[in-house]
Amino acid sequence: MIIQCKSCEKKFVVADNAIPSNGRLVQCSSCGNKWMQFQEVKKIEKIVIKQNLAKTPKIYDGKLNINKKKKRTTKIRKKPTSYTNEYLQKKHGIKINTDISKNTKKIDNKKEIYTGLGFYSYLIIFSISIIFLLGVLHLTKEFIILAYPNLENYINYLFETINYFKVIILDIISNY
Repeated sequence: MIIQCKSCEKKFVVADNAIPSNGRLVQCSSCGNKWMQFQEVKKIEKIVIKQNLAKTPKIYDGKLNINKKKKRTTKIRKKPTSYTNEYLQKKHGIKINTDISKNTKKIDNKKEIYTGLGFYSYLIIFSISIIFLLGVLHLTKEFIILAYPNLENYINYLFETINYFKVIILDIISNY
C-alpha cells in the first residue's frame, strides 16, 4: 500500500497488513505531520466478502464440506545448550573430535600421522626451540670461540642483532 502525507505530499510504501481495518495513526518521517490512515475501500470489501464466503459451507460433488479450523499445537523444542558439541554441530556444522585416536590419519594403511597440532602450536614450539638454541649458544660462546676463532665475529654480530631487536621491542612497549 502506498500512503501519502497530506502536508508535504511525500509518498511511503507500507505493508498491507500494517494498517488494520479500523485505521492507524501514522507520522510522516519527512515533516513530522501525523494523521489517521485507513485501509483502502476495495481491500476492506474484499476482506468482508472473503469472511462471508468462509462462513458458508461449500458443496463439491454433492458432498457437504464445512471448513473446520485446525487446532495448532506448538511443540516445545529442546534447544541445545550453547557451545556444546551438539549445538556447534546443529548451528554451525562444526564437528569436534575429543578422542585423540580420531585425530590420526592413515596413509596407505601403513603409517598413522597425528594431526592434532595446529599452526599456533607449531609456532610456539619453533620459538621455544630458537630461544633454547640461542641460550645454549650464549652459554657456550667462549668455548666455541676457543675451538673456532674465525666464528667470533659471526657470534658477536648475532648477539648484537638480538640486542638491537630487544631494544626496539622495549622501546615500542615503553612508548605505547
